[in-house]
Amino acid sequence: MTSFDHAYYRRYYFDPHTAVTSRSEMRARARLIGAFLDHVGLPVRRILDAGCGTGLLRAPLRRALPKAAYVGLEVSEYLCRRYGWRSGPVQDFRADTPFDLVICYDVLQYLPQREAARALANLARLCRGVLYFSALTRADWRHNCDRRRTDPEVHLRAGEWYRARLRRAFREVGAGFWLRRGAPLTLWELESIG
Repeated sequence: MTSFDHAYYRRYYFDPHTAVTSRSEMRARARLIGAFLDHVGLPVRRILDAGCGTGLLRAPLRRALPKAAYVGLEVSEYLCRRYGWRSGPVQDFRADTPFDLVICYDVLQYLPQREAARALANLARLCRGVLYFSALTRADWRHNCDRRRTDPEVHLRAGEWYRARLRRAFREVGAGFWLRRGAPLTLWELESIG
């Protein structure tokens, strides 16, 4: 079980020689998210960043979506103390009002299967519009990630394991975007996968 303490974040986030991502990559990701939301015409007032980590998406999302309130949810006690995030696991988090945009990026591979399935069901309860989702899969581990910069202490699953559960409440668009079924958003047939 990974300990999400100072040593973990020093290795995978703070040290540029071993960091799994960069500020520029996350700025680009936030611009992509903002552009997609603009494209589908979703007014965003509430954002949940589930497993927000060091908060690399927070500032660029605020620039892209200036009218939105941002909630960072994190399981790491170290990061909650350091950044003031809401503390708790994504599978148990509750909110009185659903969020227009929910982000869950590279989080669920850390959860055992039962908890990961609960988290996916909870993401559906928490999201009323668009989910931006990614998790390290078996295929990513074999072919895509830089293993020197990627935490190996995870549960590797097939991408289809995630897709099958997400399709219960969402329509896959691609590039990590999922539209909540029933949301008043229109995409053309060839703009989405399912």
